[in-house]
Amino acid sequence: MTVLRIVPNLHAADPASARAFYGDLLGLDIVMDHGWIITFASKAQTVPQISIASEGGSDTIVPDLSIEVDDVDQVYQRVRSMQLDIVYDLNDEPWGVRRFYVCDPFGKIVNILSHR
Repeated sequence: MTVLRIVPNLHAADPASARAFYGDLLGLDIVMDHGWIITFASKAQTVPQISIASEGGSDTIVPDLSIEVDDVDQVYQRVRSMQLDIVYDLNDEPWGVRRFYVCDPFGKIVNILSHR
């Protein structure tokens, strides 16, 4: 048996309001839209992962999602220009990632990161 993918399902009263954050900001494509559920995806090949944590590292809360991008500084600047709520500012972590936390439209804490 092989796990082929892992899909987090986030509750939202209005799934369409996710378009600006997950589509426009992060560049994810809409691959399914039934109105009551919208699925965003990347063309990049990924490996299914689940992280289980007691803290988020560096004395932060555990984020709801972690999204690795190729240029965290570019996304950070876009988040600032969109005036989104940055929960944990851009930081180089001792375990080799550069990251920040931002609040999505549904109140979920999203860890945006790049490996250094």
